[in-house]
Amino acid sequence: MTARGDGPLAGLRVVELAGLGPAPFCGMLLADLGADVVRVGRPGGAPGEHDLLDRGKRAISVDLKHEQGPETVLALAERADVLIEGFRPGVAERLGVGPEQCWERNPKLVFGRMTGWGQDGPLAQTAGHDIGYIALSGMLHAIGRSGGPPQVPANLLGDFGGGALYLAVGVLSAVLNARSTGQGQVVDASIVDGAAHLGSMLFGFAAAGAWQERRGTNLLDTGAPYYDVYETSDGEHVAVGALEPKFYAELVDRLGLDDLPDRDDAANWPALRERFAATFASRTRAEWTEVFDGSDACVAPVLSMSEAREHPHLQARGTLPSPGGVLQPAPAPRFSRTPSSPPRPVPAPDTAVLADWQVPTAADLLASGAIHQAREEA
Repeated sequence: MTARGDGPLAGLRVVELAGLGPAPFCGMLLADLGADVVRVGRPGGAPGEHDLLDRGKRAISVDLKHEQGPETVLALAERADVLIEGFRPGVAERLGVGPEQCWERNPKLVFGRMTGWGQDGPLAQTAGHDIGYIALSGMLHAIGRSGGPPQVPANLLGDFGGGALYLAVGVLSAVLNARSTGQGQVVDASIVDGAAHLGSMLFGFAAAGAWQERRGTNLLDTGAPYYDVYETSDGEHVAVGALEPKFYAELVDRLGLDDLPDRDDAANWPALRERFAATFASRTRAEWTEVFDGSDACVAPVLSMSEAREHPHLQARGTLPSPGGVLQPAPAPRFSRTPSSPPRPVPAPDTAVLADWQVPTAADLLASGAIHQAREEA
C-alpha cells in the first residue's frame, strides 16, 4: 500500500537519502503536500512509529556499500523529480550517488543538499549542530534578555527554519526551472545561510540604527515591556505583543491601568515593566485569558504542547490532531483546491515502490541482497 496522498504536489516524486533533522523534515513537508517521497534508509534503520519526520513517506532499505546499492538509488533517481541528501560534502559522490552520477540517468533531476555550513568554505567539512550554525550567523547573539546570555531556541531557528524550509523552497524552485529548461541543478541549502537570511529584517533595522547589538534592549527582543512574557499568580505565563498604539490602548484598558508614563520613551520602559509585571502577577493565567478573550490587546496564554491541543481555536482548525493516538501538527499551509491529506503513518520499509516506480531491474536488485525486504525489519 502506498503512502501517496492528495495535495498540490501530487505526482512529484522525491528520493530522500535518510538522515537526521532538517533533510527528513523537508521530506515530510513535501510528503504532507502530496509528493511521493521515498525514504532510502540503511538496513536495520527503519523509522519508529513516533518518528514524525518520516510520516507520509514510503521507505526502502538499501545497503549503499553493497555493489548494487548505488544502482538502486540511481534507478529511483532516474524516475524522480528531486533527490534530497544531508551528507557532508563529497560523501554522496564517494557512495556513487552524487549529482553527476544521477544526471547521467536523469538530466532533469533536482539534487537538494542539506548541510550546516554549505558545500564550500573553510568549515564545509566540519561537524556541527543547530546551535553552532545560528551562533555563527549572528542570530543566536540577538536572542535573550538584557544582561543575560544568549537563549537557545531549541533547534527551530537553524535546522528547521534556516535549513529545511529553505531546502524545500529551493528544490521546488529548481523543479519549476527544470520543467521549463530540461536541466536539473544542485540546491546548496546551508543552515548558516538560511539562518542569516531569516534575520533580514533585523539586519535592516540595524542598518537604519533601529537595532542595538545589546540583547533585550530592542522592540522585539523583550526590551519593550509591551512585547514580552509575564508570570501570572499561578506560576504560568502570558505573552504580550501590543506593538501598535491602538492595541496598546486596549491592553492598558483591560489591565485597568492609568497614569502610565509615555511608552515611546525607552527611559520609561523599566517603570512600565514593573507595573505590567505586578498587575499580571495578581491573577492566574486562566483569569487573564478570560479578561483578554476576543480582544485586540494581543495577549495570549503561553501553552505547553499538550495544552495547545485543547485550545478552542486550534481545535476548530484541527491544527494538532492525534492520528493513532500520536499528537502532531497537521500539514501546513492549507490549500483551497488541492487540500493535503490528514497526517499519514510513519512507513515500514516496503520494496513495492520499485514496482510502483516501474524500475525494470527490481527483481535483480532484490536478488542481489542490496535491498532488504520489509519483513526483515518489521
